[in-house]
Amino acid sequence: MKQALQLRLSQHLALTPQLQQSIRLLQLSTLELNAEIEQALQDNPLLEREEIYEAPAFTPATEMSVSQQQAAEAGGANEAPTEAPTTERADADDSWGNDWTPTHASREHNDDGDDVDVGDIQAAATSLRDHLHEQLALTQLNARERAMVAFLVEALNDDGYLAQSLEELVEALLDNAEVDVEELLEELGIALRHLQNFDPTGIGARNLAECLELQLAAVVAATGPTPTSALARAIVRNHLEQLAARDFAKIKKALDCDDDALREAQTLIKSLNPRPGARYAAIDTRYILPDVVVRKTRGNWVASLNSEAMPRLRINRLYADILQKSRNGSGRNLAGQLQEAKWLIKNVLQRFDTIGRVAQAIVDRQRAFFDHGEVAMRPLTLREIADTVGLHESTISRVTTQKYLASPRGIYELKYFFGSHVSTDTGGAASSTAIRALIKQLVAAENGHKPLSDAKIAEVLGEQGIVVARRTVAKYRESLSIPPVNLRKTL
Repeated sequence: MKQALQLRLSQHLALTPQLQQSIRLLQLSTLELNAEIEQALQDNPLLEREEIYEAPAFTPATEMSVSQQQAAEAGGANEAPTEAPTTERADADDSWGNDWTPTHASREHNDDGDDVDVGDIQAAATSLRDHLHEQLALTQLNARERAMVAFLVEALNDDGYLAQSLEELVEALLDNAEVDVEELLEELGIALRHLQNFDPTGIGARNLAECLELQLAAVVAATGPTPTSALARAIVRNHLEQLAARDFAKIKKALDCDDDALREAQTLIKSLNPRPGARYAAIDTRYILPDVVVRKTRGNWVASLNSEAMPRLRINRLYADILQKSRNGSGRNLAGQLQEAKWLIKNVLQRFDTIGRVAQAIVDRQRAFFDHGEVAMRPLTLREIADTVGLHESTISRVTTQKYLASPRGIYELKYFFGSHVSTDTGGAASSTAIRALIKQLVAAENGHKPLSDAKIAEVLGEQGIVVARRTVAKYRESLSIPPVNLRKTL
């Protein structure tokens, strides 16, 4: 076979570095985008944040919004985002001049105007172990007994329970063969009784029944014995599993009590705290900064970008002027960084423009949700939004992941507005979110003595024209964390 050279024309898709960066920025959350920008600001001297001067207080004579004042003072910089909320606000307490304060703001303002970080407040809270050690320091125990109690404090879990048995703890202390095991076990038992007298009540319990019984004992000591407390202690000791399973008939037969007495005892038990140490546990609080804010304007729901979530970037003029005056090859490195800075600014603006377009398309199709709530949610697919805004489904998926929308009804991930559908008897379709909302309403309005079974809920939905199987109702009910029918029964 003879070899030969041949020319052939073909087309193929090549992802340029700029396009790759655009795709990567699009799928980042707001926090991840800020981290990416901070890294770029450190690496690229041609890139800087646009400085926004504090706007003067609003006066009727000017009738100018905060965003307009900032734009005038900044000289109409080209790098400023093109879309921002325009509602007027008298005070601009930050550099963005936005008129909307997030529900879950990451900072609180005290009366002096200083920022107080919620994380600092949380980190300064007393831990469970510190709280118990403070009480131990005030006791009259000797050094040996204090050491034993302190050892048990360190063995508690975050809920305040002693997860290990005393025998297991004794084995951990056996570092000397001459130690009397029985004596050490007795000392630990005495130390445990001391610990169980500490605050919060119920601390140091080895199981749920013991925790609740310790709290009931404290109630009796404070208010005196009553038939209700006696019945509650009997239930906690011997019938806690039946109470959790709502097997009221077996409890009434075993304890020879009527519905009223059992109801009062159940109310008393439910008032107790099954996790006494939980309030001292560190809470990993995460705050959401919405990308889009939805408001009703002249009868229409309008989605606008949240200016607080939009970073303002620009080219550093000092370095840009140096590069422009450079006539030799010494500025080649700066030229590359200048191009990277321009790409980043353009891609960030394009990212928010895409988010704004997609959010408005979602809002246009879910107007009934913003007017009436979850029960009015309509089925929506990525394909429908992709066809509307002229983008690919994969792009819509990236835009709606970890991007949040703030509205009068709350803060939602954009992904929340998409969902499967269930057919109706009229040939239409109902959103799975709307069906969940209907199930929640039905359960909330049910008779506690005769709660609705999954089959009955499916029947009621069928009467409303929504054709749904019992197993589908069970799946939706479980996703709502609603217990089954036998666990919803009340006295």
